[in-house]
Amino acid sequence: MPESLTRAIRWDTVVGALLIVLLLLSFGFVDGFGNALNLSFLIGNTLPIALIALPMTLLVVSGEIDLSVASTAGLSGAVMGALWNQGMTIEAIIPICLLLGVVCGLVNGLLVTRLGLPSLAVTIGTLAAYRGIAQIVLGSDAVTDFPSQYLDFAAGRVGDTFLPQAFLPFLALLAIAVVTLHATPFGRSLFAVGANEEAARFAGIRVRRQKLLLFTVTGMTASLTGVFWALHYASARYDNATGLELSVVAAVLLGGIDFDGGKGTLGGAIAGVFLLGALQNVMSLKDVSAQSQIVVTGILLVLSVLGPRVARQVSAARAGRRAASGKPPAPARAPTST
Repeated sequence: MPESLTRAIRWDTVVGALLIVLLLLSFGFVDGFGNALNLSFLIGNTLPIALIALPMTLLVVSGEIDLSVASTAGLSGAVMGALWNQGMTIEAIIPICLLLGVVCGLVNGLLVTRLGLPSLAVTIGTLAAYRGIAQIVLGSDAVTDFPSQYLDFAAGRVGDTFLPQAFLPFLALLAIAVVTLHATPFGRSLFAVGANEEAARFAGIRVRRQKLLLFTVTGMTASLTGVFWALHYASARYDNATGLELSVVAAVLLGGIDFDGGKGTLGGAIAGVFLLGALQNVMSLKDVSAQSQIVVTGILLVLSVLGPRVARQVSAARAGRRAASGKPPAPARAPTST
């Protein structure tokens, strides 16, 4: 098979093609999908997933995962609401929330890198712990009276377009993440760590330091997402972003990032994010229940793990057949006497 065709059928390319097909069908056959208000709603609702997906992609490429991101976002929103009730300004609150995210990420990273605990187990534990702390901080209250200029930025659009104002800073963060992962020695080392951590360590890569940094950045980004969530929906509650980690992981894996690490592209991950977001938006327009949407997300999560593995097995089988067909014929044996 030609190399150009092999690249064309990579899993992340397939996901990008599926996103385009879904958008075309939705514009043509789903009432209300193409109006500016709905498109702005779609992108705005997808931005929290997309924000966390940026560092999560790097983390999964390195062979780790953080399931506490939604709880970190909820804790950030709860702290934001509590500090606002105490009279602090938003300008002072946001840095505190970001610092809180750094601390949450450091806790996860230190438990994984220094104690050698599996990130899946660690972050399931901190998922519950951070959410519990959020409830202690704010209780069952909902804080809604944030300054209008911040609410307008988080939920408003750029002029008369359908693009949310918050989408422009996201594009800047996306560019930074793409360059970091795909165009720097640090990004290349993450692929090496995910593919074979022991070999990467022998090659001089500071594996533990890199993973600690990734967990820290993931925690800070999750906290930023919590601030955005509270302003976008004009409500700070302890249960903000509940279940968001499922959507983030499903979207990242759907985009072709290998759960075992070492493979994937950030473009594929973002395509997976917006494919999932567009699908959920279409289901909402079609009055599909929230429970059914969760079922679809779970099925996509299974398919996102299964699909790339099947694709790699098919590719390996084809490569094996090509190699076998290109071998010279075995030399004829000399006849043996009877």
